[in-house]
Amino acid sequence: MTTRDRLAHPEHRPPEETAVATSAEISEWIDGDPDPQTRAELRSLPKDELSRRFGDTLHFGTAGLRGPVQAGPAGMNVATVTRATDGLARWLIEHGHRGATVVVGRDARHGSQAFFAATTEVLAAHGFAVVALEEPGPTPLVAFGTRLLGAAAGIQITASHNPASDNGYKVYLEHGAQIVPPADSEIESAIADSAPAVDIARAAVPVDPRAHAIPEQYLSRLADRFGHRPSQLRIALTPMHGVGGEIALQALHQAGFHDVHVVAEQADPDPDFPTVAFPNPEENGATDLLLDLAESIHADLAIALDPDADRCSIGAVIDGRWRMLTGDETGGLFGEAILSRRESAAEAGEVTGTTAGAVDDRAPVPAVSTGPAVSTGPAVSTVPVVATTIVSGTILAAIAQAHHARHVRTLTGFKWLVRAGEPLVYAYEEAIGHCVDPDAVRDKDGISAAVFAATLAHDAALADRGIADLLDDLAVAHGLRVGTQKSIRVEQHRQIVEMMQRLRANPSGTIGGVDVTMNDYARRDDGLATDAVEFSGRNGSGMGLRVCARPSGTEPKLKFYLEVSSPPTDRSVLSTVRDACRLVLNAAVRDVTEFVAGSPPVG
Repeated sequence: MTTRDRLAHPEHRPPEETAVATSAEISEWIDGDPDPQTRAELRSLPKDELSRRFGDTLHFGTAGLRGPVQAGPAGMNVATVTRATDGLARWLIEHGHRGATVVVGRDARHGSQAFFAATTEVLAAHGFAVVALEEPGPTPLVAFGTRLLGAAAGIQITASHNPASDNGYKVYLEHGAQIVPPADSEIESAIADSAPAVDIARAAVPVDPRAHAIPEQYLSRLADRFGHRPSQLRIALTPMHGVGGEIALQALHQAGFHDVHVVAEQADPDPDFPTVAFPNPEENGATDLLLDLAESIHADLAIALDPDADRCSIGAVIDGRWRMLTGDETGGLFGEAILSRRESAAEAGEVTGTTAGAVDDRAPVPAVSTGPAVSTGPAVSTVPVVATTIVSGTILAAIAQAHHARHVRTLTGFKWLVRAGEPLVYAYEEAIGHCVDPDAVRDKDGISAAVFAATLAHDAALADRGIADLLDDLAVAHGLRVGTQKSIRVEQHRQIVEMMQRLRANPSGTIGGVDVTMNDYARRDDGLATDAVEFSGRNGSGMGLRVCARPSGTEPKLKFYLEVSSPPTDRSVLSTVRDACRLVLNAAVRDVTEFVAGSPPVG
């Protein structure tokens, strides 16, 4: 086994060498690092830290690369990015894309400019037509540009909402969808065969005028989708120190929303994210400045983007106080609006696009292939498809049934959601990711979600209603739902394995006072096999409980997703039903907590 193989594939090393690199391997990597700064960093490290740096490698998965910005094979640096791009380029050529277009963008994180330069120049040396988006910009622009130009691939240098110390390398293939197996392992194997980074050719990147067309066409697409309405809606917005602020403002303004107030402390790109512990709108405290601003200006809507603007969280006054909606709450609002508008357009005899009933007379972008999914509705190609994941809530399924749409559940991640079926009109995941215009962007898109949220709030305000009223409408029509998540961080992976084994050892019992049975996703043969279990059941009052548990795909955590639902409810008793649901939810959380402490909640 060569040194490069041992560094690129630690799982193939002998067990006793899994976390140990030889002096020759370390020297070969350092000599092959084209960046004098990281070479010097490695040479200055004490022996124990140097061994730690070479005890693992940054793996190329379905999301590409993501990790700490640091020297060595386990970090994001010019050497790893150069070798990754070389491997990806050779894989694309092997799959018939020699000389094809590749779109490349970047965010404003530490290292992004250098990684962007390495990526574009290696691709140019391989003969690709590189469309380089020189200015830092949102991830959805690359996903959109890949589809718009019919590119063979798109690459965004970003770590999305990860901590400031991280960066990443996100890859889209044809049609602007994220990669799925086996492409990820094939590309990783190609990377393992790459030469030392210092020996990989780089070439100047010619200016491609199509780069300027991508943001222009993206905004044009949003204008076509959402139109323009002179709106008095007042919006508070934060790009959370990321790269989405400018284009989000442009998109909102062209849609008629001019009374937009940006959180000043978070308005400009800043790779250190100084005002938040984690630049993720889902994290406690991350949206405090936004909600303070919204309250002080008497806003109608609050919008938070994550740093690369592929995710969007919205806030409103609920029960007399400002709070951010959950991803499932927003997913219900979006799903209802998209399907009802589509129905209205069809009844009016209008030619509709695939989302929100918008008129769209241009040819649709070719669809990506269907991936692992299970339908809860009829698999009819003319029936609109909405999709969410196995860990997301159940509201979208109820909405789809009411609108005679097909509802599909997939494994977690938009790489599966956008392959749920056609015609896909909407997809979301509970982690505040929304795809409201699949014809344009086959991934989550925080910018278009922000504009769509504003249009919903505007339409509600015209009827003297708010976001809270729209949520109540869903509860009346489809039942009230309350949910929460609980994450258990561990020191060692075996602890997660042991907890999952204990869960599987109790396939039936009681959680939160509800009799439940287990669905083990590891035993499924319908394309949804994964390391997750789901407990579900109903109590004597008709309330449903659903608890899904799965290991985190990116962190040493076991994650629990809990939801309690009621039957359709009269508006006059919503408050009482909500309190009853919360009692069941709190009891379920207590049982989960006891399980984590060593006392199984079921059995």
